[in-house]
Amino acid sequence: MAAKVDITIPVYNEEEALPRTIATLTEFLESHLANPWQVTIADNASTDSTQAVSEMITRQYQRVNYLRISQKGRGRALRTAWLDSHADIVSYMDADLSTDLSHFPQLIAALESGSHIAVGSRLSKESQVSRGFKREFISRGYNLLINTMFFTGLPDAQCGFKALTRATAEAIVPRIQNNNWFFDTELLVIAAKRGFNIASVPVKWIDDPTSTVNVVGTAKEDVKGLLRLRFGGIPQVVRPELLSTDL
Repeated sequence: MAAKVDITIPVYNEEEALPRTIATLTEFLESHLANPWQVTIADNASTDSTQAVSEMITRQYQRVNYLRISQKGRGRALRTAWLDSHADIVSYMDADLSTDLSHFPQLIAALESGSHIAVGSRLSKESQVSRGFKREFISRGYNLLINTMFFTGLPDAQCGFKALTRATAEAIVPRIQNNNWFFDTELLVIAAKRGFNIASVPVKWIDDPTSTVNVVGTAKEDVKGLLRLRFGGIPQVVRPELLSTDL
């Protein structure tokens, strides 16, 4: 039996984008993903009409669920959604769908072939990326910093396009301290240092010019998180036995 997949969309004040995002995503999944699937809108304390719009969407789409988290934080939203899920594979993508959806089945295939985690990479030679020099420079510099500090060889820590087995999530996520943007990096650093198999998928990615992410603020948070892991130690995590037993 094919592994069941849960796709989480973490959102904060996305009332305008959500209807188009969910329509595009569900249409793609119905046509291109053979696995049974469901979508979870993980609303981390939106202050606009995201909740009302999401509840309307869940009435329109049978396989879309809505989860309200009372505190802000992308990591907190993912933590809650993933640990609540009963799917075999948990995943997430950004609400703006910057990463081409054609790569999503590749993430799932990588997990079904034996990887614990599969990540989209904007930094691979085969990737096709459209974004400004500043964000490209920061992204590459940050990834270089991670790999220099931890010797992990991670492909792209912050791309909002990841999937992992539920067993992997259950092993690592409770040990992650950060509940915001550094959540992704902490997940991957722990996984890499504790012997988890991480697959990288080159992606086509187009920057969202309306993004409200504070690049400088996020960078400061990331550096603090890296220093905490470097000098505070990487948590001990027991790796799931074999992926085939998880699925």
